[in-house]
Amino acid sequence: MAQDDWYLNKSIPLTFVLAIIGQTVALVWFVAALNTDIENNAREIVRHETRLIVLENIVQSQAVTMARMDENIKAIRVAVEKMSMR
Repeated sequence: MAQDDWYLNKSIPLTFVLAIIGQTVALVWFVAALNTDIENNAREIVRHETRLIVLENIVQSQAVTMARMDENIKAIRVAVEKMSMR
């Protein structure tokens, strides 16, 4: 084999090596925190979707109730008009 193998030269300062190691640690830490945030957001999305489904059902129920109330009011109005005409 030739002497082209890679080796650490003494001309590379120790601070440079420490800086690279520090950046690597910071990157791993950042990615881990980012992953945790993504997992938390996924859980929150599921929670919000569940809540949204419940709210949609409540709104639908209220819409049906309002329609029934409108029909009852119309029937009462017709009955009162008939009474007033007698």
